[in-house]
Amino acid sequence: MNIIQKMTMRHLRENKRRSLVTIIGVIISVSMITAVTTLGSSFLDLMIRQDIADNGEWHVKYVNTNAEQVEAIRGDAATKDVILSSDGYAELEGSQNVYRPYVYIRNYNTSGLKNFPVDLTEGRLPKREGEVVISEAIRQNALVTYNIGDQLTLDIGERMDDTSNRELTQNDGLIREGEDVLERLKVDDTVTLTVVGTMARPAWEPTWAPGYTVVGFIDDKALNGSTVDTFVALNDVSNSIYEKTDRLMKEQGIEGVAYNTSLLRYYGVTDDGGLRKTLYGFAGIIMAVIVIGSISLIYNAFAISVSERSRYLGMLASVGATKRQKRNSVYFEGLIIGGISIPIGILAGVTGIGVTFLFINAFAEKALNLTEKFEVVVTPVTLMLTILISSVTIFISCYLPARRASKISAIDAIRQSQDVRLTSKNVKTSKLVRRIFGLEAEIGLKNTKRNRKRYLATVFSLVISIVLFLVVSYFTDRLEQSLEMSQGTYEFDILVNGANLNTDDLRRYETLDDVTNGTYFENTTVRTLVNQTRLPDTILEQEGVTDSFVDGEYDYYVSLYQLDDKSFDDYLKQIGASTSDFADGEIPSAVLIDEVSYQDFDKKKFVTSKTIETKLGDTLELRDENATDEAAPLKIIKIAAMTDVAPTGVMTSSLGWLDVIVREGTFGEDAIGNLLKQSSPSIALNTNDPDATQQVIEAEQNMDQYIFNVSEQREQQEQVLLLLSIFVYGFIVLISLISVANIFNTISTSVSLRRREFAMLRSVGMTPKGFNKMVYYESIFYGVKALAYGLPISVLIMYLIYRAQINTFEAPFSLPWADILFVTVVIFLIVGASMLYAISKVKSDNIIDRLKQENN
Repeated sequence: MNIIQKMTMRHLRENKRRSLVTIIGVIISVSMITAVTTLGSSFLDLMIRQDIADNGEWHVKYVNTNAEQVEAIRGDAATKDVILSSDGYAELEGSQNVYRPYVYIRNYNTSGLKNFPVDLTEGRLPKREGEVVISEAIRQNALVTYNIGDQLTLDIGERMDDTSNRELTQNDGLIREGEDVLERLKVDDTVTLTVVGTMARPAWEPTWAPGYTVVGFIDDKALNGSTVDTFVALNDVSNSIYEKTDRLMKEQGIEGVAYNTSLLRYYGVTDDGGLRKTLYGFAGIIMAVIVIGSISLIYNAFAISVSERSRYLGMLASVGATKRQKRNSVYFEGLIIGGISIPIGILAGVTGIGVTFLFINAFAEKALNLTEKFEVVVTPVTLMLTILISSVTIFISCYLPARRASKISAIDAIRQSQDVRLTSKNVKTSKLVRRIFGLEAEIGLKNTKRNRKRYLATVFSLVISIVLFLVVSYFTDRLEQSLEMSQGTYEFDILVNGANLNTDDLRRYETLDDVTNGTYFENTTVRTLVNQTRLPDTILEQEGVTDSFVDGEYDYYVSLYQLDDKSFDDYLKQIGASTSDFADGEIPSAVLIDEVSYQDFDKKKFVTSKTIETKLGDTLELRDENATDEAAPLKIIKIAAMTDVAPTGVMTSSLGWLDVIVREGTFGEDAIGNLLKQSSPSIALNTNDPDATQQVIEAEQNMDQYIFNVSEQREQQEQVLLLLSIFVYGFIVLISLISVANIFNTISTSVSLRRREFAMLRSVGMTPKGFNKMVYYESIFYGVKALAYGLPISVLIMYLIYRAQINTFEAPFSLPWADILFVTVVIFLIVGASMLYAISKVKSDNIIDRLKQENN
């Protein structure tokens, strides 16, 4: 250790308070980086384990493979495990649920039974062909009882749609119209099965599925010319799997291939280029924000340290220290602080995430319906990434202070003139400042100009805090918006509708024990002609749309919904519309849904678009769906409100359609009123127990109605949003705390370094009241300056996030005004509190002692 390094170590020991503050600042920064990388790897690990627990561990599915193709797949170098599966439907004799008349037989080989989740409640798993495990739902819901040891003789085949001749799956509900079932069972084989166990309803079985799941066995060594689906778990999961599987499929003549997109996405693997750009764009922007925030925190600590050591560095220069030695002194200080802080910061970050997981696991299993728990996952990659980012951050933070230290001359350091350079131009202020705010405000403004470097360091900390908070808040909002666009929103649990039903048939379901709310509505389809000048760009940009114009008008289809009085009034309140605008008038009033989200398959992205360019008070001529364009309109309605929020139970149409909402009785006995009466009425129910409510309704055996239970899908979406909110808002809290600590640290240190200056002001007669007033105005100047820089920078980064998002989710760019207002208020509160706290520490200083003191 050379003399410069020894003196640096001595300086760190003698200035314990400042050294400790710097170390704590670096520890906070490193722990933040560690927490983010660990949280990311742990979250992905949980999602992978949960997806495997729900749907089995497989990455690629080869469709309808024979024995030779299965062996070729098994022998492929990329294959880790092979799962064979076949399925089919058979009629469930005696089923009391008219909406679920089938059993769905799904067979697996030994590997499949281990990988795909089967929750046994009694008995054992099948070990040979002809043995099956049946779902308990057959007894509970279909009211058909089978015991272990019973034999079932079933005609197995495929469900076929009578209309389109399309093969149907478990995701397709029973196709029926009234009492008529519009599908058939195409029988391929007759088998006899022996029941060897019972299981809970599998997670992969949708609530609306028409078949109760039965799990059987495939002997993968005796396929006997039959074909099966082959699920493959790969050794290496990367984007190259698409190319490799496509090549294998072509080489072996395999019929088709599918991918486990949900699981692959957690590995960061997707064949959607737009989605990949979105994910990498989001990750890159957020990591850049974190690194910049860390640099600002650590930089301020080193910059202040160099400012304190300026006289000491000048003394070194006076006895022959070179620029390089002075620069290396700062680098060595960074090395010492980094060597202490990085290990502690990593440990603190991992410990913090571990404690967070303990609290989350306590409720996540029940609240989020998770079977897996959060586990702290620190991979070598994340650990090296954390150390690399932290080291680079400390180096960058040291670089500028080190250069500054190398340029300090002996004379300037002894004079202490490098921080404060008084020239009339630099400290000149507007005369309006004194006239409007007084002398104290002018002194406060001059102070910020005199101590420009410290002032800029403080403003920089404030700017980073503003940017961190606004960017992370905006990022959270965009993630939630993307999730809602991709999955849709369901504000109800069960939808019941059907032909030959009336109001009383459906409204009585509102009185069921578990039902908390019901929205009754009728729906019909009509048309309207709209001038091409009122079309949104998304329609005008479609290929061939101009060819469909008739006399300059575009033919829209209109989904017309008529809500009951209470539901309509609740809906108006929800969207902020006035009931007075919908009072009886010559022209009926309606609500128009003027913005919808839909998936554009050509662009491979989700899009939010205006449905029509119109304004309040405009009218629409409603025409019969099958009438000619020359026929007179059935009714004219006035647009009294516009919104992007659909009523409960109403699922918005796609582009090229209009959704119009009116009050019950709007059309009376006219043509449209009759169309609505002839339609299939619906009621959307919110209930405390959706499955129990569904069973009560199904028990009535009403062949005229259809039940759509979306509770599971809605709950899954809510779980994802809640899980996302826990982590992202936890990150916002962490960022906010670090930002506040950064501001307090910077301002309190700045005030501490100005103790001699404050003592001088008091020595020439400044009163405590005037002193406080000066501090207040100085705080205001800090806040205004920080907002002047922070808000534009935040908006720019928000726009970059938006540009990354529109590769997959196209929506209008909008600013989070509520967050901007919140951060504006908070910045002034934090700055004011920081200044007052720091000033309270120096008010008791003895003026003479402080004027003589040189070190802090």
